[in-house]
Amino acid sequence: MRSAPATPPPRGELRRCWNSWNCYLRHASTQPIGVGRVFSASYARASQPALQHVCTVVAVRGRLWGFLGACGCAPRAWRVMSGGGSGMAAAALSFCRQAWEPVLAKARRAVVFLDAACAESLHWGGGGAARLLAAGALRVKELSSFEAGGPGQPKALFVDLFRLNSSRPEKRKLSSLSDLDFASLPTELQLQIRMLVSGLNALFEFLDVREESFAIGTLSKFIAGDLANYALAKNRRKTAQGRASVIFIDRTLDLTGAVGHHGDNLAEKVLSMLPKLPGHANDVMVNMVELTALQTPDDSCSIIAPGCLAQPNDPAAKALWESFMNLKHKEAVMEVRRHLVEAASRENLPIKMSMGRVTPEQLSSYIQLFKNNFKALENHCGLLQLVLATIQTLKHPKNAKWDNFLAFERLLLQNIGESEMPSVLNQLLPMIKSHNKRKEDDYNCEDFLILLVYIYSVVGEIRAGKVLDEAEGEVKKALVQAFCDEPELSSLLQKITGCDSAQTLTFEKAMAAVDSIFKSLWEVSRARMNMKQFNSVHIPGSNIHQATYKPLLKQVVEEIFNYDRPDPVDIEHMSAGLTDLLKTGFSMFMKVNRPHPGDHPLLIFYMVGGVTVSEVKMLKDLISARKPSVQVIVLSSTLLTPLHIPELLFATDHLQPDIGI
Repeated sequence: MRSAPATPPPRGELRRCWNSWNCYLRHASTQPIGVGRVFSASYARASQPALQHVCTVVAVRGRLWGFLGACGCAPRAWRVMSGGGSGMAAAALSFCRQAWEPVLAKARRAVVFLDAACAESLHWGGGGAARLLAAGALRVKELSSFEAGGPGQPKALFVDLFRLNSSRPEKRKLSSLSDLDFASLPTELQLQIRMLVSGLNALFEFLDVREESFAIGTLSKFIAGDLANYALAKNRRKTAQGRASVIFIDRTLDLTGAVGHHGDNLAEKVLSMLPKLPGHANDVMVNMVELTALQTPDDSCSIIAPGCLAQPNDPAAKALWESFMNLKHKEAVMEVRRHLVEAASRENLPIKMSMGRVTPEQLSSYIQLFKNNFKALENHCGLLQLVLATIQTLKHPKNAKWDNFLAFERLLLQNIGESEMPSVLNQLLPMIKSHNKRKEDDYNCEDFLILLVYIYSVVGEIRAGKVLDEAEGEVKKALVQAFCDEPELSSLLQKITGCDSAQTLTFEKAMAAVDSIFKSLWEVSRARMNMKQFNSVHIPGSNIHQATYKPLLKQVVEEIFNYDRPDPVDIEHMSAGLTDLLKTGFSMFMKVNRPHPGDHPLLIFYMVGGVTVSEVKMLKDLISARKPSVQVIVLSSTLLTPLHIPELLFATDHLQPDIGI
């Protein structure tokens, strides 16, 4: 633990770190840093060569490394390894830490300014700010025009996600996605894809693997094709010793899994219910007030110094976080109690173990034992943050609604198989209520958007008709009225409607927003229309079993390891040169074995647009059962929760999708 600074840290450094109340306790390893904007005008820049080195080596790949860092905190969940093997897993984590070496080399006697993406990378997998401080950094600050160094601190080191702002090329009309090529994309999106490819190439170079690239979905084809033909990647593949298959999958092909509530693990609920850590995509704020002398009767009181989930330097907390993701909800909660009891016992705290059901009140009573014991707090601060995250999740009003969502989704699956789409929408209609008519357990506007995405994604391509138009029209009217009756617009509704307050939202604006929502929903329903094998995620019921949802990711894994069909139709191999093109051409006339994603000992999945905890857990179980000798790494741009999807679908520029930059 670093000794407390002689003068209190500036408010900007403390406001997002819960440890500030405790003599800057472990400030270095847990401080999240918010969104950076511009360089500090009042502060000396680092030398130009140094700044270039940081931007190209560290910052360009910051978001990719950030998620790999999350992988490092949960070996069995994020990297599905065979037989508990950890060779490739350890290598991936080592890659995350090594990425920060150029920064550490220049950090001595400097104030380090980080933007949000790089801060998240450091937060999960780079060793935390403690690593920068240990390398000689004086302070670690947010990259912001409001932050600056103090007297006697002339050296600054800026670490930011380098982006080029370019004008978009002239648009040309396209009749369908099949007409779209890489050159047709906006210049900025092309640059973002190339940045992602550059980051992936660096990872594969570190792992010393020669990959075959495969794609499922239009955007995935662009990424996989760019990786296959990337000049640096071609040179690397000539000398790499290992072999790997990389499969890119468009998230839009299966949004059902992203908005569904079928995951029975604690991690997914924590990530869905607790507020996001400012500037971070994969962590949440944990209210630490229970461990302080502060008393606030207001549950909505702002969290001044939050805790978080990422605890890269705390083995006990890392093990507990793994349990959150790998175990069922009830089992994980019991693990929380067991870890807490063991920690209290090691500190000789007077804890009384009780059996039976674990309640948030019981966990809170155990937490109180640590409250006035500074040494115990210091020794177990990472574990205590995860325990409080559990308590707050179990007490959260959305926790009870989670089961309501799950029950309604199961009912929808049955009705979709038995009824036409208009009947399904008519069933949803009476549940859409204005704010003044809702009860606590009723669905709000955001909840209905989640349910609509679930319906249109699981149904697939829909036949248009007068009856459907009428049913959609009634749902639209109800949603417009619900939007207009909101006393305050949530952040999501503000983005969707373009209005910053309920007072500025007119009926016309609400109607335009709802029309746009349904246009996107129709596009979601057609996402799999060109698929031959993966054209449905809905398994109809029969006299023997109920209708079910079959995740696209599960279908992909089953197809990869189905050796009766050696050439997966919907998993497209992206050629990397003339040799591969010749193979593809000759295969039409003679028996030539094309590359298969199941050929290699390492399988890498990249979900373009996000992945859920449940999907990663499912991958782990599937691979372990079907081919335990294969090592698997799961990469993505973010850990998705149900509320992510309406924002990405209805409030995001679709020409700049979230692809992990």
